[in-house]
Amino acid sequence: MDADYVIVGSGSGGAALGYRLAEAGRKVVIIEHGGTDWGPFIQMPAALSYPMNMGRYDWGMSTEPEPNLGGRRLVTPRGKVIGGSSSINGMVYVRGHARDFDHWAAQGATGWAYADVLPYFKRQENWHGNHDGADAAWRGHAGPLHVTRGPRKNPLFEHFIAAGAAAGYPVTMDYNGEQQEGFGPMEATIWKGRRWSVANAYLRPALKRGNLQILRGLARKVVIEAGRAVGVEYERDGVIKVARARAEVVLSASSLNTPKLLMLSGIGDAEHLQAHGIEVVAHRPGVGANLQDHLEIYMQFAAQEPVTLFKYWNLWGKLTVGAQWLFTRSGLGASNQFEACGFIRSDAGVEYPDIQYHFLPIAVRYDGKAAAEGHGFQVHTGPMRSKSRGTVTLRSADPKENPVIRFNYMSHPDDWAEFRKVVRLTREIFTQAPMAGHVKHEIQPGAGVQSDAEIDAFIRDHAESAYHPCGTARMGRADDPMAVVDPEARVIGVEGLRVADSSIFPRVTNGNLNGPSIMVGEKVADHILGRRLAPENVAPWINPNWKTSQR
Repeated sequence: MDADYVIVGSGSGGAALGYRLAEAGRKVVIIEHGGTDWGPFIQMPAALSYPMNMGRYDWGMSTEPEPNLGGRRLVTPRGKVIGGSSSINGMVYVRGHARDFDHWAAQGATGWAYADVLPYFKRQENWHGNHDGADAAWRGHAGPLHVTRGPRKNPLFEHFIAAGAAAGYPVTMDYNGEQQEGFGPMEATIWKGRRWSVANAYLRPALKRGNLQILRGLARKVVIEAGRAVGVEYERDGVIKVARARAEVVLSASSLNTPKLLMLSGIGDAEHLQAHGIEVVAHRPGVGANLQDHLEIYMQFAAQEPVTLFKYWNLWGKLTVGAQWLFTRSGLGASNQFEACGFIRSDAGVEYPDIQYHFLPIAVRYDGKAAAEGHGFQVHTGPMRSKSRGTVTLRSADPKENPVIRFNYMSHPDDWAEFRKVVRLTREIFTQAPMAGHVKHEIQPGAGVQSDAEIDAFIRDHAESAYHPCGTARMGRADDPMAVVDPEARVIGVEGLRVADSSIFPRVTNGNLNGPSIMVGEKVADHILGRRLAPENVAPWINPNWKTSQR
C-alpha cells in the first residue's frame, strides 16, 4: 500500500494519530515491531503484572547502573506489541494537571496550554464516571477511549479516601475534571471488563476503514533526501525495505526509541553521531536529553483482618478469578485494582499537587511478587516533578541494539527532601482513624526507618520507576537550541518529519502518562491536517490557601 503518512509505532500517540488521519481520508501505514495483543494476559486487567514482564510484549530495556540508587539497574518496560505501552501498562487514566500544560506553553510550546489541550482530552474520551456526582462538563462523552471507574467494593478503597479527608485533605470526585487535588476514585482505560488499549480504542476501528495498514517490522531509520523525510527504512524477516511517505513521516516510537531513531537517522548531537559513524543531517543536541520519569516507592502495611486480595494470591484463587473473567468479563479480573487515589501538595507554597498516591488492597510488587507478610495493602507514591534529568544515547549504530538509558534519578538535592516528605506525609494518612484500624504494622519502610539518613537509604535501595519516561525530543521555540520539535511537533532542521509521543513533553505531567500521550497523537493529527479545536478557557481549582498552607 502506498502511504501519505508513515508512522513508526502503534502505541498511544501513533494509534490516535493514525486513526484521525485515516478518518480524514489519508492513507496511513504504521510500522510496528511487536505482534498481536490477543490473549488473556493483555486483555484481562488484573493480569497487568504479566505482559510488562514478558519478552514477547516488552522491548526489554533497562537503565545503566544508577549512581544515586546504589548502582542498581532499573527495568524500563516499553510495549513491543500492537497498542504499544497501552497494551502492557497499569491502565490508570490521568490527564495531568492544568498547570502542567500551562508550564509547557510558558517554556515555548505555544498552543499547548491547558485551554488548548482540554478540547483534545475531551475528544478522545468516552467517560463513564458521572454517577459519582462529578462535573460532566469537563469530560468527553463520544470519543474512542472508554474511561471507567472500578466498583470500589473492597472497603479499603473508601477507607483510604476517608483517611485522606481525616488528615485534612480535600476529597475530589473527579481528579481529571476541575479539581485534581485531593483523594477520590481512580479512573482506568477499562471497558466491559477488558483492557481498553489504543489497539481496541483506535487501531481496530481504523483498520476496518481500509485506509490504515499496520506493517510488521523493525524501523531502522528515517530516509531523508535533500533535507526532507521521504520514508522509513525497516527490516522484516532479515530483508531491509523502505516504506515511502508522500506527505510526512511521524515518529511515535516512545521516549526511549524515538530519540534512538532520530539519532540513527542523523538527527542529534553532531559529536555523538560522528562517534558512531553516522552522517549528521541536523545538529540537534536536545535529542535524547531532558529525560524525565516518576520514581516511586511502595509503602506497605500488614492488615489487621483478612479483607485484602491476598486470599486470591494462590493458584486456586488465581484460577477462580481468571475463570470468572474468561466467561463473564466480570469479577476481580475485570479491574486493575487501582480504584482509589490521591494527589496532594508537599508543602505550603506549592501551587498544585506534587505527590501522587495509587492505593492497592494487596501488598505486592509490579513483578508479581507478593509481600512475605500475607494480608496487607500498599500505596505507590512519589514526587511528581523531580528536577533530575537524564539522557538516552546510542549504544552503537546497530538499530537492533537498545539505547543507553541514564535517568540520573535523585541527582538533584531537592528530590531527596521531597521524597522524605512523601514518606512522612503518607505515614500520617495511615494513622488516621479510617485506616488506623486496618493497620497491624508497617511492612516497608518499617517502623525502624525514621531519620533522614534511614529514609534516604530506603529510597536508594527500594525506589522503582513508575514507568513514565518522557521529554527526550522536547517541544519548544524553533530558535531554542535544545528544542527538538517546534510547537507544530515538526522536527527542527528537517522537512516532513514530526514526533507524536511523550518524547515531546517539555516537562513530565502529574500522574500517569498514557492519557497525555494519546492527547498528543490527537492534537498532532490536527496540526498535520491544518485544523484546530477551539480553546476552552476554564479555570482549574487551585487551593485558595496554597501560599500559606500545605492542605
